[in-house]
Amino acid sequence: MLAKSYPYYLANQPQTSKEMMDVLDKYTGKVATRVAVPDAKATEKAIAAAAKATGPMRDFKPWARQQVLQHCADRFVERREELAYALCVEAGKPIRDSDGEVTRLIETFRIAAEEAVRVNGETFNMEIAQRLNGYHGYTKRVPLGPVSFITPFNFPLNLVAHKVAPAIAAGCPFVLKPAERTPIGALIIGEILAETDLPKGAFSVLNLDGKHAGPLVEDPRFKLLSFTGSQLGWDLKTRAGHKKVTLELGGNAACIVDSDQGPKLDYVIERLVFGALYQSGQSCISVQRIYVHESIYDEVKKRLVAAVKKLKAGDPKKKDTFLGPMIDEAAAERLHGWIEDARKGGGKVLCGGKRNGAMLEATLMEDVPTDSKANRMEAFGPFALLAPYRKFDDAVAMVNDSDFGLQAGIFTDSLDHAMRAWNDLEQGGVIVNDVPSFRVDNMPYGGIKLSGIGREGVRYAIEDMTELRLMVMREL
Repeated sequence: MLAKSYPYYLANQPQTSKEMMDVLDKYTGKVATRVAVPDAKATEKAIAAAAKATGPMRDFKPWARQQVLQHCADRFVERREELAYALCVEAGKPIRDSDGEVTRLIETFRIAAEEAVRVNGETFNMEIAQRLNGYHGYTKRVPLGPVSFITPFNFPLNLVAHKVAPAIAAGCPFVLKPAERTPIGALIIGEILAETDLPKGAFSVLNLDGKHAGPLVEDPRFKLLSFTGSQLGWDLKTRAGHKKVTLELGGNAACIVDSDQGPKLDYVIERLVFGALYQSGQSCISVQRIYVHESIYDEVKKRLVAAVKKLKAGDPKKKDTFLGPMIDEAAAERLHGWIEDARKGGGKVLCGGKRNGAMLEATLMEDVPTDSKANRMEAFGPFALLAPYRKFDDAVAMVNDSDFGLQAGIFTDSLDHAMRAWNDLEQGGVIVNDVPSFRVDNMPYGGIKLSGIGREGVRYAIEDMTELRLMVMREL
């Protein structure tokens, strides 16, 4: 179902090149397809085209932007099976989860289509003193202009959608660099965008490696850089100059299980397994730290270990596979090393802990040293640690003892504990009675501390890609 090769897109048009890049099947390790790689001249042409398209995109009416986004959503539905299969191959994501990501791709474009005709300003009262009688204030939102996007490998459809769809809704031309290891989904999106009547230069999709992506960060013609990925984002921010920057840089998400959850453990365990191990834990909001009240700790541990041991690992193309490979062997080797270091420091492996190439067993540990990498850094793999707590304040302190702050979860029947979590947890978002891995594509999503700056979610991204323009009028 994959093409033998894929072009890149320059100013809305597919382009081939002499230089090609292999895309591997992440489970077999074999070459699945190849993609065309642009040179420096093509990158410059893409940026220049985006700058030239600023006016035409600004004048491209909201209803027309909406039609483009609706067309994309409809075509994603038609090509759903192809998109899911491509994602399964290039990311190693189990096929049922790949299909779920296609659903989110469709939903994100549909949300953006609705928002495209709701990019509004406001009227506000200026008659706050006698000297201001007859004055009235108005604002409207106008597109920033050209924007650049850099996306990671783990959600190569949905994280592209969260940048591309709001840009179209806002009226901003863009240049996108998808992840080198998972570019196919973005290129299929580019193919579908090329079917529309977007102004020339409205979009380019460039298969660049990190060494050649500098212009997308540094070029002053871009008015915004949106980056999702590793802590490298902070370096990109320093290089970005005066443009706006939004960063989503991961976390080591924690989840609290309160003392009153004993009757609901079937649900709690099911959600913890999903949150920690979905997509082999390769999610920025994957459950990595689980803090359980001491009164139910042993029962949660027993049930959680039993549930994890039942998970089927293997070929992600099979519908009953839950756990596929990590993105590559180096990633699996890194996390396996962290697990071994934690074990040598006194940590106890409850299940898993073994590696075979890019396949790392689903691993649960307890007694993990608080200063270990497995606790302090982002695991980004099929791993979670458990620890008991006695008082709720202790659990809050354990969650906050992190350099990251993206999302946290809490399972509780206590309104007081839910509100205290919302008030006191140092996180961009708090999810009550579900895992921190929960996300809906219209909600504001983003973090604090080392987890980044800014918010995704269609409406919030549109706000970042537009600016307020004020008009004051006096009655004469």
